Amino acid sequence: MLSSRRDRRSLTLLAMLSLACTGSGGTRTGVAPAAVPPTSPNAQSGLSDRWPQVPVGFGGRYDVRNFGAKGDGVTIDSDAINRAIDFAASVGGGTVVISAGTYASHSIRLKSHVGLHLEQGAVLLAADTGGGRGYDPAERGPGNAFQDFGHSHWHNSLIWGENVEDVSITGPGRIDGKGLSRGLNPRAEDLDTRPGQANKAIALKLARNVLLRDFTIHRGGHMAILLTGVDNATIDNLTIDTNRDGLDVDACRNVRISNSHVNAPNDDAIVLKSSYALGAPRVTENVTITNSIVSGFDVGTVLDGTYGRTTVAAPDRDGPTGRIKLGTESNGGFRNITISNIVFTRSRGLALETVDGAALEDVTVSNVTMREVSNAPFFLRLASRMRGPAGTPVGTLRRVSISNVTVYDADPRYASIIAGVPGHPVEDVRFSNVRIWYRGGLSLDAAAAQPANLVNNFFRPPGGNPPRDPYAVPEREAMYPEPSLFGVLPAYGFYVRHAANVRFDGVEVGFMSPDTRPAFVLDDVRGAELHGVRAQVAASAPTFVLRDVEDFRVTHSAPLRDTYVKRATRQSF
Repeated sequence: MLSSRRDRRSLTLLAMLSLACTGSGGTRTGVAPAAVPPTSPNAQSGLSDRWPQVPVGFGGRYDVRNFGAKGDGVTIDSDAINRAIDFAASVGGGTVVISAGTYASHSIRLKSHVGLHLEQGAVLLAADTGGGRGYDPAERGPGNAFQDFGHSHWHNSLIWGENVEDVSITGPGRIDGKGLSRGLNPRAEDLDTRPGQANKAIALKLARNVLLRDFTIHRGGHMAILLTGVDNATIDNLTIDTNRDGLDVDACRNVRISNSHVNAPNDDAIVLKSSYALGAPRVTENVTITNSIVSGFDVGTVLDGTYGRTTVAAPDRDGPTGRIKLGTESNGGFRNITISNIVFTRSRGLALETVDGAALEDVTVSNVTMREVSNAPFFLRLASRMRGPAGTPVGTLRRVSISNVTVYDADPRYASIIAGVPGHPVEDVRFSNVRIWYRGGLSLDAAAAQPANLVNNFFRPPGGNPPRDPYAVPEREAMYPEPSLFGVLPAYGFYVRHAANVRFDGVEVGFMSPDTRPAFVLDDVRGAELHGVRAQVAASAPTFVLRDVEDFRVTHSAPLRDTYVKRATRQSF
């Protein structure tokens, strides 16, 4: 029994609110209040003067159709979706539901404590611009040119949020970035800087407690997802089939990426960065990437199940990209990263790069398979591009462990690469239980001639790639870091230069067609230990070539005898 008239009135108010957030079928798919007076102070939020005591923190489900969305693929529905988000935020949070249909939209602005849920059959379509309408303009950037336009702006996106917390985007619906630009020349529709243009499907800046789960992105623009300065993010069970970068995690902490497939033939699939986009360096740390697939099939063909192979090269003229990478932007650094249970297929290999003055350290990679690898299976690069404030010292790359890997059908031009620069070695690298089969078919003559059909000069190496002594590999420490910058390498298996304390344990390399280059070339290496190594070699080729190497030891690596070399200026065996 109610104790007072006030108790009865409170119960009545709660019942009215429940009806407002309940559809005719009894589910909590909230409706916008009807007939809100234009002069009402609550009109903007959608609250009626009749409901002045909406409980703070109430979380309902709000169907965007009840806020005016049509879902017909023609009407621009972003205003209605934003009204639903604003309403949910005004009552303390909730879930905005995009039900089945195609919702042509421009910019959608996330708010704290609000989730966006795309139901089965729902498509959020990035609409074309025109008719005086378009996406939110790019906000003022960080005031530096240390990263490109795409990394420096967030508001010019299909979905964006800044300084938000406890937000989510969940599926199983789809985001279709048809109207997004890719940030490429010369096509005008691919320029990021066109007025009213957007270039990312999802962009979050300075956010906390983020959940992205169970949805699909098709053709996501320059970056399908960009997280910058985000702490505590869970990214799970996504399928991204896109025309440039898939998932970019920049200057973020405590990020978990799992159970996803990212197909990105023209750029990186999953890439960790630590740029200067926030106006200061910020480390990317405590990140796990697990139980996922990365690939470089034709755009859209993972989604339709045909796995097309007509894309034979990315815009930079090497094979399809679709890889996992740390870098290139590397101002803040990387630490405490694990990458495990990953399948690379028809893609480039794993790249760990620090070239702008930061530390890359404490990285563990395990349980990986790669097939149809379109450049180096492993590319560990410490260099001095130094795209950052003047006077920044060269960074460090150290304490990397890579284990339990099988690679088949890898590009023979580049080998797997561990490369620092003079005076700045890559340090403390371990490869264990790793098996790599390259396509083979090359020779030291090819490494000397650098034939035009094998080298890639897209990044304009100084002087190009003329014929050379095959072991005189150019340094090019200031160039954009890709394996192609070195041209055809003198080793087919591993090329290690400017490194210290490197260990190979249970590593096997071989080729599918005869290759007369040595399996391993070590140049300026201090401390190398190889145990249980197996290398296929042509009849006339050595297994190892040592150039300026100290403290080299190989054991239990038949048919080679156990060997210790204190110092070698030039030696092969």
